Amino acid sequence: MIKDYFMLTLKNVRKRGIRSWLTMLGIFLGIAAVVSLISLGSGLQKAIIGQFGTLDADKLMLENTGTGFGPPGSTAVKKLNSHDLELVKSVSEVEFAVPRLIRVASVEYNGVAKFRNVVSVPDDDAEFVAVINDFINADAESGRLIKEGDRGKVVLGNNFFKEDYGKDIFVGKTIKIQGREFEVVGILEKASSFIVNSFVLMPESDLQELLDIDDEIDLIVVQDKTETVAEEMARRLRKDRHLKVGEEDFSIQTPVQSLSAVNTILGIINIIVSGIAAISLFIGGIGIANTMYTSVLERTRDIGIMKAIGSKNQVIMLIFLMESGLLGLAGGIIGAAIGLGLAYLVSIAASSFLGGIDFAVSLSWPLIVGAVCFSLFIGILSGILPAIQASKMHPVEALRK
Repeated sequence: MIKDYFMLTLKNVRKRGIRSWLTMLGIFLGIAAVVSLISLGSGLQKAIIGQFGTLDADKLMLENTGTGFGPPGSTAVKKLNSHDLELVKSVSEVEFAVPRLIRVASVEYNGVAKFRNVVSVPDDDAEFVAVINDFINADAESGRLIKEGDRGKVVLGNNFFKEDYGKDIFVGKTIKIQGREFEVVGILEKASSFIVNSFVLMPESDLQELLDIDDEIDLIVVQDKTETVAEEMARRLRKDRHLKVGEEDFSIQTPVQSLSAVNTILGIINIIVSGIAAISLFIGGIGIANTMYTSVLERTRDIGIMKAIGSKNQVIMLIFLMESGLLGLAGGIIGAAIGLGLAYLVSIAASSFLGGIDFAVSLSWPLIVGAVCFSLFIGILSGILPAIQASKMHPVEALRK
């Protein structure tokens, strides 16, 4: 019996043709918006988290407040120095503090020059070298990493495999940085961070000589023992610089803080997206209700005939609810497919445009099933009043119309 009702419902939906498609348009848009934007939001979250993958939870970064865009510490008016480094090391909870230089320099190969970030590796302590290599969180795909005692040698990020210098760069080749020759001893494997994929690693003394850097530090990487070390470091720096709380000219960031901020922003974006999608679904529900009311008016005589031959009110109501539910279900399935397709297209375009960022969309079956079920619910909900109106028709009055 239910199968017969379903076939009748399907016939009625197909009979209305273009009107059924237009009715489902609002559902298409709503579900497609939900699926695509939430899927993209999930992919964006994973991509951003990947950019923080170079830092462990027990490491934090200290830098002076910058004045513009650029690598960490590079745009600071007042640079960190050896005095600040010793002050940080004096905090008992600090296991070690490693100074780093991050500068933009001209990288030339085969007569083609491009500006790239050059990052220093401490060269006076083998333990520091190992720490920095661990901090990078990427092993060498070919060759090796910087080690103690290296001079005139560099390691390149994975993106240099793709750089258009006319000739491929590989281990053993010589490149020029700021006009000075350096041997490429290693190329990193592809990392989750586009920053790591694009920079050049160089011994600290070489970078200081190359750019005539004296007592300057762009960034201090700190490994701490407790969660309170950042507060103690901030207190000592404020005291040393004679600053009040809120007047800091430096910043201390931990991966946890950064990820918390990112998750908060993405949460707000998801709420806004859900609101926009809810409006689309509401409009789609109104469209289904309008179509069902029209269907009741068009099929008044059919309803009268069904009642005259013994159909009960519940049967009439069920048929119309199945019809509205089918519109919602079809709209949800097609909208989910459209949403996924859009999400994948955008992710491919974004990954290609942004280079080293792995902007992958993960297929979430709970999201897909939930969106389709919600669409079915909207369809049934929108058809309740028209179905009740149809079921309450008097057979004699219906046959007269």
